[in-house]
Amino acid sequence: MISENLTDETSLHQELEVLSVSKRLVRSLSQKLKRKNQGNIVDDDEDNTRGISIKCPTLYTRSGGCKVGATTGDEFSDCRRRPSCSNEEAKGYNYKPVCGPDDTTIDCFSYGVKDRFWKRSNRKLTEVEESQQQQQQQVSHVFLPDDIVEMCLVRLPLTSLMKARLVCKKWRALTSTTRFMQMRRDGLFQTPWLFLFGAVKDGFCSREIHAFDVSLNKWHRIESEVLKGRFMFSVVNIQDNIYVVGGCSSLTNFGKLDRSSVKTHKGVLVFSPLTKSWHKVASMKHARSKPVLGVYEVKSDFVVVKSQNNRQERRVVRTRVGGVSDVYEDPHRLSVRRQLRYSLDENEVSFGRQKSEHVKRKDSRRFLIIAVGGVGSWEEALDSCEIYDSCTNKWVEVQKVPVDFGVVCSGVVCNGVFYVYSESDNLVGYDIEKGYWVGIQTMRLGSRVHEYYPKLIACEKRLFMVMVSWCEGEGQIGRRNKAVRKVWELDFVGFKWGEVCMHPDAPMDWNAVFVGDRNLILGVEMFKIFGQVLDFLTVFDVSDVGKKKKKKKNWVHVSRNQVAHQLDASSCVTKSVAVVHL
Repeated sequence: MISENLTDETSLHQELEVLSVSKRLVRSLSQKLKRKNQGNIVDDDEDNTRGISIKCPTLYTRSGGCKVGATTGDEFSDCRRRPSCSNEEAKGYNYKPVCGPDDTTIDCFSYGVKDRFWKRSNRKLTEVEESQQQQQQQVSHVFLPDDIVEMCLVRLPLTSLMKARLVCKKWRALTSTTRFMQMRRDGLFQTPWLFLFGAVKDGFCSREIHAFDVSLNKWHRIESEVLKGRFMFSVVNIQDNIYVVGGCSSLTNFGKLDRSSVKTHKGVLVFSPLTKSWHKVASMKHARSKPVLGVYEVKSDFVVVKSQNNRQERRVVRTRVGGVSDVYEDPHRLSVRRQLRYSLDENEVSFGRQKSEHVKRKDSRRFLIIAVGGVGSWEEALDSCEIYDSCTNKWVEVQKVPVDFGVVCSGVVCNGVFYVYSESDNLVGYDIEKGYWVGIQTMRLGSRVHEYYPKLIACEKRLFMVMVSWCEGEGQIGRRNKAVRKVWELDFVGFKWGEVCMHPDAPMDWNAVFVGDRNLILGVEMFKIFGQVLDFLTVFDVSDVGKKKKKKKNWVHVSRNQVAHQLDASSCVTKSVAVVHL
């Protein structure tokens, strides 16, 4: 009996010791719980999002002790070998969580065990995430062939194409090649753009170029340091490039519009709107300001006919209405044939040299720029004419205009003939292939207002002229209007001018500019009224002109007062316009 009592006492002492240790551990864990409660909540949320909860295991003991915390092993395997209560022992007892209520969180594992437990149990989840990342990388590296990218970019309008060039170097290289530009021309993806040069602001020649997108009806502004200080020049376009020919600049006040002491230029600059770049080409033979220009495309084997005859030896071939010769007492036109024979003899040497220069460039397109008239270095009116060849990059002086022609005021190329109109209402044509001038007699068009010079325009192989004349009667014009601007068309069979339409606006700008583009006539007018400079851009469609069943033809106002309100009134005189398809 005594031995049995002793054994019972020893067992009780052992249980009390275990309980005391468990209480001590619970007390220390509760203190740690208070310190780490806030930080552990965030960690548990992250673990829950990953699909696993790493909290203190809800191990229950009879006396509320934590079997995991009671272990003294450093490794996770030691804690796992700790014996736990069996289900039979748990019957009839009210067990509670060791580490507090259910919603509390505590990390009962040693350092590093939590990460290893998460990696082991969540291995499948990491594999899924890695596969998703690989798929995303594969999608990001998907690319299109260059041919398909070009087909997409070639259909963009110019403004969108300029933005697309900023995406990457590859797109910029693809859209800057000559092949890409040729694809845009052949596919008819280009739209007309009107470029306005010669703006004057605060008394100085502005370096700004105003570009108008006809399709989107929107103005754009381009900065150009090259044109700073240059004025009274003429512009013409060849494909995608704009040629700035001649002009003046002030010697005393550079950059300012000062005509007291000026220098007249004979240099030619080329502006590329697609790249916004400039480069020089060969200079003219004579310095000119405001020359009359024309452009004509020729074959690769074309030869420019030079002329070295003096003015006294030249005669002009003139035709009356109906094509009757008016060469006095020369029915067989011997003087004309003699003149052409002399000109051919003088240019035999130059023919062979020019042919050899063009043999290497037969495949390239060849353009000629014809410059005639203008004002020279001594403020004299010029009557000389010269031609620029885009293949040889040279200017060649050709036959001058007739003696009694007058001062050149307008000109345009139509059907292989460079038509030029003078201030004295004379019309002549320069046959580009034959190399001589032909006088054309036409009927007088009423009483013209001499302060407004006529403007020749070529559209779809048809020749038009815009002219301001005095009103013959009141009619639809009204009592307040005294003059009106009309559009005339030349009949090449009988050489008669026929009235086409009437411009709706009063002719306020005596230096209005009119240019032809395919089937459209675009007009730019700028004038100062009531202390403010106004601008108007009008468009007229000539496709229905001459048809029996035709609608009422009217000019359309495309843009009003969007450019000139910041410019000086001098811009009305110095402006020049070119239309380019980009």
